[in-house]
Amino acid sequence: MRWENLTVESGGHSRAADAALFGADAVVSRTFDTPEFRGITFHEVRARSIINRVPGASRMPFEWTVNPYRGCSHACVYCFARKSHSYLDLDTGIDFDSQIVVKVNAPELLRRQLGSRRWQGDHIAMGTNVDCYQRAEGRYRLMPGILAALRDHANPFSILTKGTLILRDLDLLVQSAQVTDVGISVSVGFTDPELWHTVEPGTPAPERRLDVVRTISEHGLGCGVLMAPVLPFLSDQPAQLRATVRAIAAAGTTSVTPLVLHLRPGAREWFMAWLGHHHPHLVRRYERLYADGAYAPKWYQRRITRQVHDLAQEYGIGPTRAGMPRRIREPEPVEPAMSEPTQLSLI
Repeated sequence: MRWENLTVESGGHSRAADAALFGADAVVSRTFDTPEFRGITFHEVRARSIINRVPGASRMPFEWTVNPYRGCSHACVYCFARKSHSYLDLDTGIDFDSQIVVKVNAPELLRRQLGSRRWQGDHIAMGTNVDCYQRAEGRYRLMPGILAALRDHANPFSILTKGTLILRDLDLLVQSAQVTDVGISVSVGFTDPELWHTVEPGTPAPERRLDVVRTISEHGLGCGVLMAPVLPFLSDQPAQLRATVRAIAAAGTTSVTPLVLHLRPGAREWFMAWLGHHHPHLVRRYERLYADGAYAPKWYQRRITRQVHDLAQEYGIGPTRAGMPRRIREPEPVEPAMSEPTQLSLI
């Protein structure tokens, strides 16, 4: 896609001559002069396909995804999806945070693809590349149509989000869970407010995300927490891990899954620049820890996983995996009252 052919007009639009990833005349660029969208440009496109196959070499435990947006105003400095913006001739730093691609035809395109004879009804994951409930969703409202299509086709799906906007669609999630398997996870890597403010500046605060977990759970849907990322030397101390797991448990999560920071190309450069500005004394330590590639050493990952799992057990979080499908079940029939009083035992 040749982004240099785009011009931006506040409140207006212009079209690109060449949009290879989308329709040839399908790009409209907009800016909105409102505080929540100031400095952000939205590129509205008509996508040619919305169900994407995950590359075979990926470590992801699913095969298909739906991503109604590219780029993300959450502006998480570590986001592994930053590299994808380079495919659009955009940089992986500030452009990723402020140049947001919106697939405006996603709901109708998904409904059509779900109805195709070739589609086998496989699980679809959302929020695994960029957040489908980032701020843009408040204006474009793509997710209600997407969820309705999945519900109507009884197609299993999961959502991972840092956004509180998911609560707007709670009724659709409950309806979907009555006909298919639905997995919901919220990402909360740490609860330190100062760290959150600098490393995830566009996201809702961790406590607000935990309120999402609590509300979803109260409506009969299990909600897991992806404790990601755990940031070496910034959020990995025993007291920090304990405080985070304790807060997650108090929110009523069904599970907690830790994930240590990984630094893929595109994200690595942006994160290390942030680290050099905010924590210059840690730069050499990160260079050593990630000297062999994008992932922290296995010994470090195992240590964090063991600590979090031990804390989860201590705080009574169940053994199920984050994002594990949940379905609202019919209530069990009530047993008739017994004629003799019975003493309940505590287990």
